[in-house]
Amino acid sequence: MILAARSNQVRIIAGQWRGRKLPFPDAQGLRPTADRIRETLFNWLTPVLHGAHCLDLFAGSGALGFEAASRGAAQVVMVDSARDVTAALQENAKRLSASTLQIRQQEAAAYLATGPGPFDVVFLDPPFNSPELLLQSIDGLSAPGRLAAGASIYIETPAASGEPVVPANWILEKQKKAGQVAYRLYRYTEAC
Repeated sequence: MILAARSNQVRIIAGQWRGRKLPFPDAQGLRPTADRIRETLFNWLTPVLHGAHCLDLFAGSGALGFEAASRGAAQVVMVDSARDVTAALQENAKRLSASTLQIRQQEAAAYLATGPGPFDVVFLDPPFNSPELLLQSIDGLSAPGRLAAGASIYIETPAASGEPVVPANWILEKQKKAGQVAYRLYRYTEAC
């Protein structure tokens, strides 16, 4: 008996590419943000997303970055360390003729040390089995020039891990849980 190969796809919920399904490869730790969570997140981001410069730091399937671009972000930088993942992101960007996307194959910490900024919206959804990546990313985003004044920072974590430790000038605006996932939206305020 031959079993059909598992089809990894993510569906864009809204915007210019609404309903498009994009394939992504199997990769360790890759876990696309669920449709229900994305819908809530992008409802939260509606007031700030149009024309924003976004960073999807652990792009994976591209669910968050493609959704942001579909909904009117001016620029989305998608960063992932895995070669097959970034190749799939590039292919999907071509499939959509997405001129506002930049895709980088790079470790998150290295990108934050050298990449351009500032960003208006940042998506932090690292593999759940690597909590140190979240801590490194929060630290990297705290460097001057990484975040624009009033930037929104989205963090997705296992619900059991509790609230992440963030700088005092990241103000928690919204938070929810869905099953085993906790997700939060912070607003960056410049230090006094």
